[in-house]
Amino acid sequence: MALLLHIDTATAYAGICLSNNETVLAIEENHDAKNHASFLQPAVQKIMHQTGHGLHELDAVAVTGGPGSYTGIRVAMASAKGICYALQKPLIVLNTLQVIAKAAKDQLTAENLQPEEEWLLYPMIDARRMEVFSAVYTHLLKEKEAASAILLNELFFASLPANVSILFCGDGAAKIPELSLKSNMRISSAQHNVNHMVSLAIEAYTHQQFANLAYAEPLYAKEFYNTQKQ
Repeated sequence: MALLLHIDTATAYAGICLSNNETVLAIEENHDAKNHASFLQPAVQKIMHQTGHGLHELDAVAVTGGPGSYTGIRVAMASAKGICYALQKPLIVLNTLQVIAKAAKDQLTAENLQPEEEWLLYPMIDARRMEVFSAVYTHLLKEKEAASAILLNELFFASLPANVSILFCGDGAAKIPELSLKSNMRISSAQHNVNHMVSLAIEAYTHQQFANLAYAEPLYAKEFYNTQKQ
């Protein structure tokens, strides 16, 4: 048994859930990015109360550590680290892009549309204008290329492999011009939620892939730029 608390406020969507192994016991969600900070702590209290569990019973806390919204990532990481530090619980930090890729893969599986040949997932998070945060994962959700900020321009599409199936996913993928898609490419309509963290967090927990509480930092994938005058 692994009782895990999952926290995701890295994008415009926010979700908190409690799971026992891969069974979700309770979930709270918020779709207003401006209210993620005020949503998080009451949501944690609510699901713990609903399930009759106390925070001291947790085996670990899982959090999406980025990339995504700078504010959302910091809010989630601070809350997750605070709970873990206070209760001496292990911290699991997941890549937001891997969670998005998991959602797209699950949709393909449900629709029985997985390609037979080798294929790659390109999860994308909108980073304004024609820029996205993206990474590359295999169909087994193993990282092939690390997260970075990229421009959806001709150079990017010219650099993509032509001999494998490619699945773009996430809200950033909606910015891809239709004319840029080739026969080996498609865009997933899958929307990730906090449930897609569960199996990834269980795998990390099983293999004791825990973050160092003192040194764990958000994954921004791009240097923070403050538009306010100093």
